[in-house]
Amino acid sequence: MSLKKLNPALVKEVQALKEEGRAKAPERVIVDYIPPRGVKGPRYKIRGADQEFIRLNSNSYLSLSHHPELIKAADEATHKFGVGPGAVRFIDGTFHYHVDLEERIARFVGKPAAKIFNSAYTANLAVALTINNKQTYWIGDELNHNCIIRAMRISNVARENKAIYKHNNMEELKQHLENIPAGIQRAVVIFDGIFSMRGDYAPIDRIEKLVAAYQDRLPEGIITVVDDSHGIGAYGATGRGTPEFTGAGPDVIVGTFGKAFGVNGGFIAGSPELIEAVRQKADTYIYTNPLSVADCAAAVKAIDIADSPEGQERLKHLHERIRQFREGLEALRMESIPGPHPVAPLMVRDTAKTHRMVQRLYEKGILVVGLTFPVVPRGDETIRFQINAAHTEADINYALEVLSEFKT
Repeated sequence: MSLKKLNPALVKEVQALKEEGRAKAPERVIVDYIPPRGVKGPRYKIRGADQEFIRLNSNSYLSLSHHPELIKAADEATHKFGVGPGAVRFIDGTFHYHVDLEERIARFVGKPAAKIFNSAYTANLAVALTINNKQTYWIGDELNHNCIIRAMRISNVARENKAIYKHNNMEELKQHLENIPAGIQRAVVIFDGIFSMRGDYAPIDRIEKLVAAYQDRLPEGIITVVDDSHGIGAYGATGRGTPEFTGAGPDVIVGTFGKAFGVNGGFIAGSPELIEAVRQKADTYIYTNPLSVADCAAAVKAIDIADSPEGQERLKHLHERIRQFREGLEALRMESIPGPHPVAPLMVRDTAKTHRMVQRLYEKGILVVGLTFPVVPRGDETIRFQINAAHTEADINYALEVLSEFKT
């Protein structure tokens, strides 16, 4: 067999993406890590570039991935049980490190049970595969992450069994709740906690209040599900995420260990009954090997640190740097979407200018993400900055100094 006939077709498809402006740029390869020194935070070396870079495009919000305790925990677990589990969970691929992590993250987010996955993406798929049937109605925010959209498609949510409300529009959410079709047994209201391209948050307190008013209309009720991957660990007074920030807890929390906790993997947290149903029904849990014991051990240690005085100091420093950066943008009269989250979008609103700014930042040793038309609507062109706890006051001042070149 050969790919000779298929290859030209694939080349045409990729070329079409390039012409549409949707193709990804070649991936930069990180080849070295330089620890913090003096007034500088960590720096990175990239293959083919001579200079050092500040990563202002990383979602490792608490900067825990190089923490010696995480590395030690991962090393000890690996030396004890090896680098891979050797089987799926139900065929003796479950080690005590998996169970320890599930118990620890459940306690951290205030739920009675949890199940871990290789990513939050596969965790969202698992939620939909577990909950959906022909009598399930789904209501979601229009800016929900791709993994939520894909979860609904993969679990075969029928077109007539779903509705989308404008971003954070509670009046439209209310209308969709009011218009749930006859014959529906259960409904799911699903949304991101932090919307990763904007840094704004779902008003979970208002969503919960709305849903409560319609709860008794369906035999199996209405549940709320939040993907708080960008919130857990980095948001709220103690890092419990968007539920803590808004003062309201949804029924199900999906999250990741790959952002604020600096490790790898995802989770679902909810009732014991839901978690057992996930274990029995979710393909993305049943048919794939789990996280390594190293990932699990490191993630448990990361949660312990986040839940300690050291973690609170890191969170405090993170919030100080966020405030510094946002106040700096304001002083430069540059537009952003307000909020205390580490995602700080700079609204450039011009494709060509966005490309120029991203290139200039790169030339000055700063890595960021630019979002331009047609990936975002014309006029919404953005540069996404992500602040981490390892960034120093000097790092943020330097980034603002470079941005000042574009001051209008």
